[in-house]
Amino acid sequence: MIDFGYQINKGRTINLDVDRAPLKELEKVVPSFQSCIRCGSCTATCSAAQFTDFNIRKIHTKFSAGLHDELAEMLKPCMLCGKCTLVCPRGVNLRALVVNLRKILKEKEL
Repeated sequence: MIDFGYQINKGRTINLDVDRAPLKELEKVVPSFQSCIRCGSCTATCSAAQFTDFNIRKIHTKFSAGLHDELAEMLKPCMLCGKCTLVCPRGVNLRALVVNLRKILKEKEL
């Protein structure tokens, strides 16, 4: 058989029957988290994203969906400079979000 280089991708189904406690805890500490529209302005202006694969939008989506594996590693490049917070059209405090997300992941060992 000829190998054309194609492969079947893993499914992208998100399981919504996950533990929502970490998400609720983060929403209590950073209430502006709920108003995020995932526009990508934060990622576009991020200094860390220019040099690494850091993407706050991906992190936000994975945490909201309960996919906590690898999140602690994904948060490491963030320098907490605050550019993302300055450009956010919805006023989400992303610096506080990243700090508290790190804290929650460390406490829960997710």
